[in-house]
Amino acid sequence: MKSRWQTKRLGELAELRGRIGWRGLTAKEYTKTGPLFLSVHSLNYGDYVDFRDAFHISEGRYTESPEIMLERDDVLICKDGAGIGKLGIVGELPDRTTINSSLLMIRSGKSILPKFLYRCLTSPYFQDIVQSRLSGATTPHLYQRDITEFPIVLPPLPEQQRIVGILDEAFYGLARATANAEQNLQNARALFESHLQFVFTQRGPGWVEKKLSELCHIKHGFAFDGEFFSNEGKYVLLTPGNFYEKGGYRDRREKQKYYTGEIPRDYVLNEGDLLVAMTEQAAGLLGSSILVPESDKFLHNQRLGLVTKKPGVPWINEFFFHVFNTQAVRKAIHDSASGVKVRHTSPTKICEVVVSFPTVISEQRAIVSTLKDLHAETQRLQSIYRQKLAALSELKKSLLHQAFSGAL
Repeated sequence: MKSRWQTKRLGELAELRGRIGWRGLTAKEYTKTGPLFLSVHSLNYGDYVDFRDAFHISEGRYTESPEIMLERDDVLICKDGAGIGKLGIVGELPDRTTINSSLLMIRSGKSILPKFLYRCLTSPYFQDIVQSRLSGATTPHLYQRDITEFPIVLPPLPEQQRIVGILDEAFYGLARATANAEQNLQNARALFESHLQFVFTQRGPGWVEKKLSELCHIKHGFAFDGEFFSNEGKYVLLTPGNFYEKGGYRDRREKQKYYTGEIPRDYVLNEGDLLVAMTEQAAGLLGSSILVPESDKFLHNQRLGLVTKKPGVPWINEFFFHVFNTQAVRKAIHDSASGVKVRHTSPTKICEVVVSFPTVISEQRAIVSTLKDLHAETQRLQSIYRQKLAALSELKKSLLHQAFSGAL
């Protein structure tokens, strides 16, 4: 550590204040106007506290807790729940504001700059301390008395200002680079979807439109007995969780379901079998399709439809896998479903959906080949942009580490 730098307890450098319980305050008391009431959700949008989705409370509820009325440059940290350790610094206050019991307010004293304190608390050094306090805890919680003991590396005020200036400039550049990489990642994901829709909207001669009932059968899966579900075994029990929203098989890894009971012969799937999800237990999955990746390993579970072509129909599963994932077909399947909390459809309803396809098998194969190559390229691009985002994140951590170890 540099000369003239000190190590102080956080409680020596700042005031720490939190809401003492709810004092009977419930969500029913939220109002349409009045003082703002912040939760951890307001710490999800960068360095500065975001007030857009804050709740409102009455004047009486605001004034009963004067110790946590926020001021500009206050630092907030989440001390409870899933967002534990998240931070935000208060900028311009749009109205009088207070906090809920999951947040702790930290107000800098004269010997430490608010922005320096905030950067220090976002550093890997401090976040490692946070995680060490949580290890083994059944219910994650940071106690105010422990937070006051957190060690803070403290240089003189001019040095704090210099470090803050360097970090602000560097993080501005990193934020722009991150936003560009995120946009490029989004564009790469959209590239395949855009081409898929183009293929099925700009179809050429030899394409026809028919109801699925004229082309295929769709068979219900088997209701396997939950008594024989397991975390390991020979047979994977497919569920909608094994489907990606845009189609394709997803290995659920440690969440994968296996079945150890007696297996009905007609419900063991073969490689290349085409399945469609007939329920929306997770958002966006209704109508999604997969091609089974391996024979004699996967089971045809209930709420999944096995799609098999009728005799004489020009059909290859690889092509109709993409048909099921076009926007028009997915919308039609979704519109056929019923239910409020969880929507379901049926083979009969799906078979009423009209699809477009070329009647020449060689053209279906050519489209499949083109889409396969494009998918591989978009996956490659996505991997590049994910790596760039990871590198930018690591660079930010490295800068913070250097700043608070005296190496910046």
